[in-house]
Parts: sequence; structure tokens; C-alpha cells
Amino acid sequence: MADHNHAPTEPVRFETSPERYKHWELSLPEEYGGAVARLVMNVKEDQGMRPGYPLKLNSYDLGVDLELADALQRIRFEHPDVKALVFASEKDRIFCSGANIYMLGSSTHGFKVNFCKFTNETRLYLEEMSAFSGISSLAALNGTASGGGYELAIACDEIVLQDDGGSAVSLPECPLLGVLPGTGGLTRLVDKRMIRRDLADAFSTLAEGVRGKRAVEWALVDEAPSKPKFHECVKRRAEAMVARSTRKSFAPMKFGPLSVTRTENGAEYKYVSVELDLAARTAKLTVRTPREPEPSTPAELASAGDAAWCVRAFRELDDALLDLRFNHPLIGTLALHTEGDPQAVLAVDAMLAAHSDDGLVHEVRLLIKRVLKRLDMTAKSLFAVIDGDSAFAGTLLEIALAADRTYMKDEAGVSVQVSAMNGGAYPMPNGLSRLQSRFLREPERVGRTLGHVGPIDTPAANKLGLVTFAPDDIDWDDEIRVAFEERASLSPDAMTGMEANLRFGGPETMETKIFGRLTAWQNWIFQRPNAVGERGALTLYGKPERAEFDWRRT
Repeated sequence: MADHNHAPTEPVRFETSPERYKHWELSLPEEYGGAVARLVMNVKEDQGMRPGYPLKLNSYDLGVDLELADALQRIRFEHPDVKALVFASEKDRIFCSGANIYMLGSSTHGFKVNFCKFTNETRLYLEEMSAFSGISSLAALNGTASGGGYELAIACDEIVLQDDGGSAVSLPECPLLGVLPGTGGLTRLVDKRMIRRDLADAFSTLAEGVRGKRAVEWALVDEAPSKPKFHECVKRRAEAMVARSTRKSFAPMKFGPLSVTRTENGAEYKYVSVELDLAARTAKLTVRTPREPEPSTPAELASAGDAAWCVRAFRELDDALLDLRFNHPLIGTLALHTEGDPQAVLAVDAMLAAHSDDGLVHEVRLLIKRVLKRLDMTAKSLFAVIDGDSAFAGTLLEIALAADRTYMKDEAGVSVQVSAMNGGAYPMPNGLSRLQSRFLREPERVGRTLGHVGPIDTPAANKLGLVTFAPDDIDWDDEIRVAFEERASLSPDAMTGMEANLRFGGPETMETKIFGRLTAWQNWIFQRPNAVGERGALTLYGKPERAEFDWRRT
């Protein structure tokens, strides 16, 4: 079926800040002494990311979720005394009705998939806050939470549902829309909350959802107090979260706006650049090393603020990756480059390794980890190109280790270098370091590589297994050119599927399940006539006609 739908008419921009929020209010209630942050959802119906759909009943589009992602980031860095997070709704008897159906129905296939990917990344960041930052979260459902609204709730550590006879939790996507609940919803039911499979099956086909006592019995929520006791219950649980938090305090780090110059040929940040070759469907993504001495202690890092390279460069890289994901779908292959002084990166790594117990340093390491995971999840072919100008050392070496292939020029002066940060500081979605994922067959190579002192030239890197191909100066230009031309000639669907299968060898985790199912199952379902055909359930949602299904199972 031809795709007559549309994505946002203007390029999506991913930066925002609390004073620009339209749909969320972030506060630190006095009753908790600043130890609890409260994020209140109050979606403005007429302020969607693009015209054509009202955001009724606290339904959300990408703009709403971008604000949520920004708020979570700011809680971590700008509010270091926060030890618990409570989600609430400003609207009476409705918490959140999930992703806006009319937005989904009028979006391109690619936008729908990328939207689901971003919302899942944001919810995983919420779970990471609890696991690694000591900030537990509580969903205070003062009304119905359906679809993506319940998915947000089950990304929290605890859920309290007001038992008022009408409020319910539900995942109605299968019965109402013919699609999956974002894949994260189903995965968290059985992997995180460990709900019985038969109950999860029944729940996921009940469009009206489950209320009160039964929701507690089925483990869909943790408690269902009456309306008069709702606030007391939320307060008790939030205070318990604060009491058991292990978060270490530090001086707040404010995040200012990024400085970027955009042209039709790419984007230029302070430390990151993107050069587009639209005719070849490729882009060159370059990360540059620090130019001046960087902080060597946590105090200096706090003083430098978000201008510190380890913060600014990776915020820029994150923005660039999202820009490529949403605004440049025809770009199929990224040439990953680095430039500058490798020793400058290694000096930053030494600080990050030596002060890992410091609260601010800990958050910076987690930020870098999240951005590198965004790179892992990029549905584009990743080819690292290492030559005489490169600085693939330590943390920046992780970019090359994330690549699908690595080309390293066999020439004097070309090298890579490892640091302590390559030993597991930035695990992939499968829970392994990129070196461990690379050497599943020969795990002894990990220690051998990490034990290498000093620069690793091309022959040594090739012997260690860090390089896919090592052309010499004579063949370099032709081999690089042919590699990119060949990749561009292959089916982008096949490449997306192949890369998603190959990047995450080893253990399966909830995270790899979520994105694997999104890449395969939801990607497929979003193209099936039963969902998006002229008589599909998603297409006809809100209309008097009934959906017509092709009843054949595949």
C-alpha cells in the first residue's frame, strides 16, 4: 500500500527546557523537603507537534515525550538532592491515554517506528535512574492509564491506582488498533512485573482494562487505595523511596542550549559535525577531542559545568543522532570519524575512572553510556574509518567498537588506544561491554586488549581483532569508496534487520527484547493492512466503520 501519510512538515528539534515545556510541570514539593520531584502531565490539546490532531485526554505525541526526556535529564544533573520521582496528572479521572492515535494514523511508517523507539528509550532511562542513580519512581494514577500511559507507569518502580470505580489500567492496542503496545508494554508485563502469562494475555486483549482490587491481584499495580486515601498512600511510598535511596549529592550542573549551525549539507556543533552526502545516501559523523585542558577533579568538573567536553560533546552527539534518525531517513550509512589529540581523551578518561564514586562524575558516565546506546540503536549502517587524523582512544574508541565494520589505514602513525573506560563503563543493551560483545567466541581477547599499554598501530589492532579491514595507502581510497557504494546498493530493510540481529550477541535482556521486538514485530505490524490498510484498525479508529481483517495467520 502506498504511504500517503506524513511526518512533521518541519524538521524535528530535540532541545527544550523547563521554561519552554507545554505539557509537563516539574516541581519539588515542600512537603518532601526537596527530596522528591513531581512531574505533572497536563497535555495541551491544541499544541501538538504538528496540526491535524488534538491531544485529548493527556494523549501524547513526540513533543510531549521530548519534554519528558529533557525533564529526566535535568532531574539527574540539575536537582542532585532528588531521591524519588512521582508522576501525576493534572486532569481529573485520567492519567494518560497513551500515544495519540490520530497522530499515529497520519504519520509515515518510519516516523511511527522511530516514535516508538524514542518512547522506549526514554522509559529505559527512567528505569536506569532507579537502578544506577538512586532515584526511584512512582506512578500516581489518579485516573485511567491506557496504552502508552500504562507503559509509562510500568516503567516506574511502583504504581498506585486510585480505586474510584472508574479508573483502570489497560493495554488496548491489540483489540482496538491491531498493533502492539509499543513492544515495551508487553515485555515489561512478563519480564519486569513477572505477571502470569495467562493473566497478561487476558489483560492485553481487554480494551476496557482492569480496575482496583483485580489490578492489584493481577500485579498490574502495587496498591489501589480509595480516593480519600490516595494522597496518603502516594506520600508514604515516596517517603520510603527517599529513605532507601543511595544517591550521592553534588553541586547542580545546569544544562544550557547547544550551539549548532545547520545547513542543507549538515550540522556543525562545537565538538561534533555531520556532513551529508544525499546523492550517496551517506553521512560523515565526526567527534572531535577537547581543545583545551579539561577538568581533572570533580570540583573542576562542577566548575566547568556543561561546557566540559565529556558533557557537551556527548549531548551534541545525542542531538546529532536523533537528527539523523528523524530528519534524514534516506541516509543509510554513517562514516564514523574522530579528530584531534587522543591523549586529551585519555586524560578525561583518567578523571572519569579515578572519581567514579563521585555523584556528578557518576552521572556523566551514565550520560555517555546512554548516548552510546543511542548509537547502538541507530537504524543505519555504521562504518568506522580510522586514519592518521583519528583519535579513537578510550571513550571515543567505543564509537569504533559500536560500528558494524571498522576500516583502519595500514600506515605509520595510525593508531587506536584503550583506557579503563573500555572495560565495562559503558555497557551495551545486552549488558556486556563492546569488547565483550566483540569477542564472545574468544573472551580472553578482552583482557589482552585492555592490557595493551600505549598506542596500538594497525598491524597490532588487526591482530587483536579490533579491525575488520586494514587497507594500505595504495588501496585505501578505493576500498573505502567501494565499501560505501556496495552498502548503499543493498536493501535498507534487510540491512536494518541484519544489523539489529548482529549488534547484540550474547545475553538477552529486557532492553534487547524490547528493541528486537520493535525492529521486527512492530515494524512488520505497522505495515500490515490489518493495521494500516484502508480498512485497517488503526486507519478506521474513531470512525463508525468496523475494521476488516485478513484472517490468515502468518
